[in-house]
Amino acid sequence: MGEKKIIFHGEIEKLLLLVAVVLLLSVSRGECRKGRILEALEYSAISCRAHSASLVDFGGVGDGQTLNTKAFQDAVSELSKYGSEGGAQLYVPAGKWLTGSFSLTSHFTLFLHRDAVLLASQDISQWPVIKPLPSYGRGRDAAAGRYTSLIFGTNLTDVIVTGDNGTIDGQGGLWWQRFHGGKLKYTRPYLIELMYSADIQISNLTLLNSPSWNVHPVYSRNILIQGITILAPVRSPNTDGINPDSCTNTRIEDCYIVSGDDCVAVKSGWDEYGIAYGMPTKQLVIRRLTCISPYSAVIALGSEMSGGIQDVRAEDIVAINSESGIRIKTGIGRGGYVKDIYVRGMTMKTMKWAFWMTGNYGSHADNHYDPKAFPVIQGINYRDMVAENVSMAARLEGIPSDPFTGICISNVTIHLAAKAKKVPWTCTDVEGISSGVTPTPCSTLPDQGPEKTSLCNFPAESLPIDTVELQKCSYGINYYP
Repeated sequence: MGEKKIIFHGEIEKLLLLVAVVLLLSVSRGECRKGRILEALEYSAISCRAHSASLVDFGGVGDGQTLNTKAFQDAVSELSKYGSEGGAQLYVPAGKWLTGSFSLTSHFTLFLHRDAVLLASQDISQWPVIKPLPSYGRGRDAAAGRYTSLIFGTNLTDVIVTGDNGTIDGQGGLWWQRFHGGKLKYTRPYLIELMYSADIQISNLTLLNSPSWNVHPVYSRNILIQGITILAPVRSPNTDGINPDSCTNTRIEDCYIVSGDDCVAVKSGWDEYGIAYGMPTKQLVIRRLTCISPYSAVIALGSEMSGGIQDVRAEDIVAINSESGIRIKTGIGRGGYVKDIYVRGMTMKTMKWAFWMTGNYGSHADNHYDPKAFPVIQGINYRDMVAENVSMAARLEGIPSDPFTGICISNVTIHLAAKAKKVPWTCTDVEGISSGVTPTPCSTLPDQGPEKTSLCNFPAESLPIDTVELQKCSYGINYYP
């Protein structure tokens, strides 16, 4: 009995020790849980993800001073392992996250909290240099390569950059100074660029102070850009808003843009390089866009359009204090085409020109362009528009021996400013018709009578991008602050 009692008491002591350890671990874990943050997310997207992680799980520090380039790179690298297992989401919490350029992966979502700010690094070494785009042959700012965009991706499928109106600040002042001072060895970076990719969503973000263009999908298809606010000083150089470039099946909607250049610029390559590459931008929808661009266009087609632009449909556009509402930019040597363009339901206030077509745009990639490469501009349709406080209704300038044809303008009322040009329309080397347009257009756009105001028909059939349905995605993000 005595031996058994000793064993029994020893078991009691062991049990008490075990309980003490369990209690200690429970308290410790409870303290950890108190230190963590649980965020509930719900948003609409083309794809929901099976896995999710926070940037802080990879060493991210949102103090506005710590460089997070490696944290972003490590996070994307780790989460890329889930591509075949339902994909992954990287959550960026509230804070200021300083970073250089980083690349995304397929089946991936980058989500920014409403109080998250991505701050682009001012350290040039954080921006790797890559080759020029093949359809351009050289950089836009310099003949050599170009700095990689802040958020970059190539050869991707199913990629989303979104948020609860989180912010990406390009801190472009440094780059603008270098541009104006002629100190750039390479072309400035963009904020978001996705190349050779498919099934893209960029939505619900605020983009500030880009070094150059803001959003640049190129050589890509099936692209949805929604709910983007873009803000740049109106004198900042080349801060285009959204530039679909050699892309198919794109939808841009519900965006607000204040820009130092074109709010939306549709492109497809530059001179002989764009002609050789031969990839047009087509099947493009632009709707519910509000734009302020005092020194450029609300919607521009070109000037780099050498691969062709076709089937662009824009509607419900508001233009305020902008140089021109719709501008076609091209010239001898560009080649390519701009055709089957449809714009309706546009409201313009305080404009230099409502419509502008330029057939003598210069700015060639080099001196090897083909002087016999004439662009084809045809099938341009504008209807159902009202403009106020406009200096000049239109400036339409085709190319001698290569006129712009098939221009149709109907049901358009343009109220001229008090100090407007004496001649509201100037037209050279253009051909077309009009109906119900005030003030009366040029004789080369003869009026077809008030009963023909239904001319310039907008296509009734939908494009494939309009059939894309978004899913409701819900997540619980648990992370240490």
